[in-house]
Amino acid sequence: MKGMYHNITRLSIGALAIAASTGLYAQHAPTAAYTGKIGKTVAETQQSWPEKKKAKGALNVVWILLDDIGYGAVSTFGGLINTPTLDSLANNGLRYTNFHTTAICAPTRASLLTGRNQHSAHMGLFPETAIGTPGYDAIMPFEKATIAEILKDNGYNTFALGKWHITPLADLTPAGPFNRWPTGRGFEQFYGFPSRGSIDQWHPELWEGTHREADRQDGKHFNELLANRAISYLSGQKSGNPEKPFFLYIATGAGHAPHQVAKQWSDKYKGKFDAGWDAYREQVLANQIKLGVVPKNTKLPPRNPGVKDWNTLSADEKKLYARFMETYAGFLEYTDYEIGHVINHIRDSGELDNTLVIVSVGDNGASKEGTFVGTVNNFGADLPEEQRLKKNLEQIDLIGTEFSKVNYPLGWAAATNVPFRQWKQDANAEGGTHNPLIVFYPKGIKEKGGIRNQYGHVSDILPTTLELLNVKAPAVVNGIKQDPIEGTSLAYSLNDANAKSRHTVQYYEIKGSRSIYKDGWKAGALHVRGQDFEKDKWELYNVNEDFNETNDLAASQPAKLKELKALFDSEAVKYNVYPLKDGTEPFTLPTAYNDVDKVVLYPGQSTIIDIASPFALKRSFSIVADVEVAGVETEGVLLSRGGSVGGLSFFIQNHKLQFVYAVGDGTKYAVSSNQTTLPSGKVELKASVQYEQNGAGLITLYANNSKIGEGPIAKTSDALYLHEGVNVGFDDLTPVGDTYKVPFAFTGKINKVTIDLVPAQQAHLSGSK
Repeated sequence: MKGMYHNITRLSIGALAIAASTGLYAQHAPTAAYTGKIGKTVAETQQSWPEKKKAKGALNVVWILLDDIGYGAVSTFGGLINTPTLDSLANNGLRYTNFHTTAICAPTRASLLTGRNQHSAHMGLFPETAIGTPGYDAIMPFEKATIAEILKDNGYNTFALGKWHITPLADLTPAGPFNRWPTGRGFEQFYGFPSRGSIDQWHPELWEGTHREADRQDGKHFNELLANRAISYLSGQKSGNPEKPFFLYIATGAGHAPHQVAKQWSDKYKGKFDAGWDAYREQVLANQIKLGVVPKNTKLPPRNPGVKDWNTLSADEKKLYARFMETYAGFLEYTDYEIGHVINHIRDSGELDNTLVIVSVGDNGASKEGTFVGTVNNFGADLPEEQRLKKNLEQIDLIGTEFSKVNYPLGWAAATNVPFRQWKQDANAEGGTHNPLIVFYPKGIKEKGGIRNQYGHVSDILPTTLELLNVKAPAVVNGIKQDPIEGTSLAYSLNDANAKSRHTVQYYEIKGSRSIYKDGWKAGALHVRGQDFEKDKWELYNVNEDFNETNDLAASQPAKLKELKALFDSEAVKYNVYPLKDGTEPFTLPTAYNDVDKVVLYPGQSTIIDIASPFALKRSFSIVADVEVAGVETEGVLLSRGGSVGGLSFFIQNHKLQFVYAVGDGTKYAVSSNQTTLPSGKVELKASVQYEQNGAGLITLYANNSKIGEGPIAKTSDALYLHEGVNVGFDDLTPVGDTYKVPFAFTGKINKVTIDLVPAQQAHLSGSK
């Protein structure tokens, strides 16, 4: 039924056992006392209307947060990737060269939006890694209001677009609760993806507010969709209330993997990286010194461990790795182009001179998740490097296309992080936390194109914005008393290049790797996963003199190291950093379905986000579809999860009941019923998937409780956490099965689909992972 497919935003969900709400819903201001005078007739009455909060003539605000970009990537800070929009903003604003993020995405976002430290905002890592402690439960307190909540209360329209990734998993159901979705945390409009760290740029699964947007299949890139929607929001706001200021928050999916972009953009860089990552580092450092964004005495650090000398690579490796970087560069330049569309719209509307634009070029350093040989597609984490390289070479022409899930090799991650060591996740090192910052403020910045070296942290952006808007941090928001803001405003430095840094102490921690900064000194420890935290080796640097941490002073300055380690401990206690965790601890994905053995879904309901779905925990299951089959012409998908790179699909095709189980490495197992035709009329169709201790499994198909098909799964997937969620009555975005095209909507009638799950304790005993 076509209508079934197109009506996916209608929310209806059946007998679900949903976890209790994780907080209060936002409260509204009390009704003001009536100030008019009531007479017996309207003529005798003196009317009065409640006064609305106005911010006439106030400064507009745009925050832009890019993703997985090292300090030496973009041209604005000396890199070889052209970003003319960012260049223009910086050349007419300021470049901050000593700005820091948290070393990974969700913690950076929580800190940015609340002006508090990541663990203080309960986002020590990700919603999908949450545990029951204040620093890591991913339940951002309402006592720490977001910038959107504050500005909305001060008369602003508030818009968020792109990546969110800070809502608890248990809240990511079609039934909510929605008070920790973007629209529950102060944003009046949201367009993007609320969960996960990444999105397929060619086939994005998107939400408008709390409703899933129908799959367009129009071939538009996610960057284009974001820019178009941002312009739509601003145009509507301008026509509806031209004097009202706006706050626009754009968090792109770029440059997070998958690196996907049209060939016209990657071709602009054809041959430009053939000299390799070693030459790139040398050229970019020279550019950075000339531009003034690193000290003149900065030297290149040694290559990160495992990164090979470019000159030792084979011709095939060089060709492959250069192609990866061409795609990444094209991806970022195209992202800059679409950001330019938004900036140009604001200029054309006459508002740019009255707009504060702050751009964090990255939420952490360059990604270290691409392996030493890169990855064209999800070939599986256990694939040996030699075989991965072979598969990459076989699929080299897919790089950047809709048929790829690209991440570049670690050699390029290290190169685009120049001049720093290490990379994303490494909270002990500048390579994990040191990102470019651009501040554009025509009315308030006197030195256009200036350089600022004051120490800054992502938590500083909120108080900086409030000070420039002349908005005081509120004592109460939505009736809830507020905790103090923990960031430090950078407003003092806008017109004083020589001002002394005011943000003097800052801790960092991700997955046990940790560091502490104080007054130009920094101590840090890189944690080895699974190792006793007490055995981690601490290093010590004077970053005022040693910008990129090349001279470890731990042995020569033991007293300073001891002082800083003690300071880290006190800051860690103060801000909920303890207990340290590195992912080796016993853990269960915190979804709303953990203690649920039966989930009933109905046609027309919204997509269930995959990582928060009933299938996110690996348990044996059965899917039972209560349907009405009109005859041999009835076909289509009963239930789907995921897409072409992994998932499952339960469907009727060619008069047979069929089931496809797709593992993340591209392997697919298909089972069909052995009957010539299926029963007509009201029918119960069932697929049972049983996992075995050895990692294999068995698929069995039934019609009205009679077994009609069976087939083995040689290899099952422990966790897919896909870019595509769970749908009833259709498959969208990309097809799980190879024998149909999306949406392949079911043409009969679905009354309901029931998912029966093996109880968690039994799943554990049976060996399901």
